[in-house]
Amino acid sequence: MFKAQFYHEEKDQIRCRLCPRCCLLGEDQVGTCGVRRVENGELYTLNYGRLAAANWDPIEKKPLYHFHPGRPILSLGTFGCNLLCSFCQNWSLARGNPEQAGDKVSPEDVLAMLDREGGPQKVLGLAYTYNEPAIWYEFVYDTARLLHEHGYCNVLVTNGFINREPLQKLLPYVDAMNIDVKAFSNSFYKEYCQGSKGPVIEAVEAAAKQCHVEVTCLLIPTLNDSVSEQKALAGWLGDISPDIVLHYSRYFPQHKLDLPPTPPQSMEQARETAQEYLRYVYLGNIDIPGSADTVCPYCGNMLIKRSAYRVNIIGLDGVNCNNCGSKISIVFSDSLC
Repeated sequence: MFKAQFYHEEKDQIRCRLCPRCCLLGEDQVGTCGVRRVENGELYTLNYGRLAAANWDPIEKKPLYHFHPGRPILSLGTFGCNLLCSFCQNWSLARGNPEQAGDKVSPEDVLAMLDREGGPQKVLGLAYTYNEPAIWYEFVYDTARLLHEHGYCNVLVTNGFINREPLQKLLPYVDAMNIDVKAFSNSFYKEYCQGSKGPVIEAVEAAAKQCHVEVTCLLIPTLNDSVSEQKALAGWLGDISPDIVLHYSRYFPQHKLDLPPTPPQSMEQARETAQEYLRYVYLGNIDIPGSADTVCPYCGNMLIKRSAYRVNIIGLDGVNCNNCGSKISIVFSDSLC
């Protein structure tokens, strides 16, 4: 076990303040996340350095399409999550037991793993992913600080369900985030995730001021795919910046939700709707020609072609369109973290 951050005593119990649930825990009780437990009147995290998954991935798999395209990144994850999504795509990790984890690593071990691959010029850095990195907070924070000092990028793939204080403490060491906005209605969050929308909205808005942010929405038929909801989602993002990248991901039956897969026409309709507000909208988990390509929003020039995470950069001169010269909102491979 490892001493946790962000909690206080309250009436002989412990109030965790890491995420908006603010679980009130007695002795030996564990929070909803499954990885923060009270022992001897203190709060401990059970998953510090415990690995449940580790892989080398292209950055596009996070998905991040406008952040160092084509670069490899190390992906690590553990057990636990602070949302209880009925459609969870990684439920075995989200609801798993951290004591079942395999290797246990330190931040220094992670740094050595990256250095062995050739350093920041060869590999991008680390993505905290698979489960919810917010409830891996202490390990993420320690590792992100160390990697930042050595020139590596830190990427969070997160549900954004975190309180403002821990987020603001971590953000100086985060270079990019893909934030999963489950829907744009609080009723959806309450019924299907046992959470709330407000903190996620606040996290996106706060993160967009300090690092590169892309947003993913798993489009679920009849639940969050209406034109009105997608207008609200894309309009809100467009108000933050029309350059924020939005990824629509196709839903397939998983975990406790058995609705049929999202129809391709619903995916295309959502993209068309979002493009009224945003310059870069992509479709994932579905094979629709051109839906993962980047084109210049000003002249239509093909900039990046993508196929199954393979990247062909054909229309960029640095971060500018090589046809019209317009600056494209992208962190390119020659820009180090």
